Amino acid sequence: MLRSIRIFPRILRTPEAPSVPPQRRSPESLVTPHPRGASGPAHPRELGATRLAVPVGLHTGLGCDAVGVPARFGFKILSRLPAKGCVYADSDWWWWLVPAGSDLDLTWPLPSCYAPGAEIPDRHPRLIHHPDGTSPYTPPIPLYLLVCQLTGIAPSWPAPPVRSAL
Repeated sequence: MLRSIRIFPRILRTPEAPSVPPQRRSPESLVTPHPRGASGPAHPRELGATRLAVPVGLHTGLGCDAVGVPARFGFKILSRLPAKGCVYADSDWWWWLVPAGSDLDLTWPLPSCYAPGAEIPDRHPRLIHHPDGTSPYTPPIPLYLLVCQLTGIAPSWPAPPVRSAL
């Protein structure tokens, strides 16, 4: 006797032909390279996006962006920052919430990643550090300087224009 189990509306699952939910598609797909010697089109690997959720009770009046670094830098940065906001991590990346616009006139050095709107690749990040106060933000300048130091890149930002009054 063949039995069907209803999992999704109008989708039946049977022992002979198990159905799986359709894979979620993202407008931005990453392309993975071929194994050595393979030819033909590259194989796309789908990766969705998620927005980092700010814990309840924290004030986000300045908007939220995020700065990510590879996990190998995570503990070093967290231990050296004088003030820490919300920090999220997954197996590959650590993310710090910063006020929106923390990339104005700054180029965050590679391999760091700046994410406007705190929208990051969906690798199921979790909150690993909750700030003591009511601000979710990590001050961006100390974070920028630490990222530059750990990556071996000299900090750089444009000098303000010089005016002369004659």
